[in-house]
Amino acid sequence: MSVAEPRRIALFRHAKADWPQVSDHDRPLAERGRKDAAVAGRRLADTGITFDLALCSTAVRTRETWKLAVHELAHRPKTIYEERVYEASPGELIAVLNEIPDDVQNVILIGHNPGVHGLADILAGESEGDARERMNRRGFPAAGFALLSYDGAWKSLEPAVATLTDYWAPAE
Repeated sequence: MSVAEPRRIALFRHAKADWPQVSDHDRPLAERGRKDAAVAGRRLADTGITFDLALCSTAVRTRETWKLAVHELAHRPKTIYEERVYEASPGELIAVLNEIPDDVQNVILIGHNPGVHGLADILAGESEGDARERMNRRGFPAAGFALLSYDGAWKSLEPAVATLTDYWAPAE
C-alpha cells in the first residue's frame, strides 16, 4: 500500500425494509428500498472508488440492497456474507474490519443501524467539509452511506483514526 493512497471504507446501511410476518433477519426490501438501493449504487459509482471487498450482513434486506447496488458499480468486488455484521455493535464491526487482509485497499460494509452510524461516528477522528454535521443531523437513514479514508493496516483500525470524507442519503 502506498502512503499516498489511503484506504477507503464505505459504510452502507441497507435500504428500506418491509415488515411482513417473518423474522427480523428474513425481512425483505420494500418497493422504495429497491429503488433507493439502485440509486445508492449509482451514487457509490459516482465516487470513483473501486472496492476490492464487500462485507455484507447475512440478513435478507442487506443482501438484496447489495445485489441491487453492486450492479451500478463499474467493478464488482469480492463479496463475503458475514454473519457477524448482523446486529453488530461498532466495536464488533471494527473487529471484523481488523481481520481484512492488507492486500485489500478499499472495502464496503453493508450493514444495519445503529451499528453502521455508530461506527462512522467512532472511526471519524476528522471530517471534511460538512459531512459529519449532515450525517449527525440526518442520522443514518436506510440506503445512506458514509465514506471514510484511513492510512494504516486494517489490524490497526480503531476509533478516531479515519477521516469522514463524504456522507450521502437518499433525500440528500
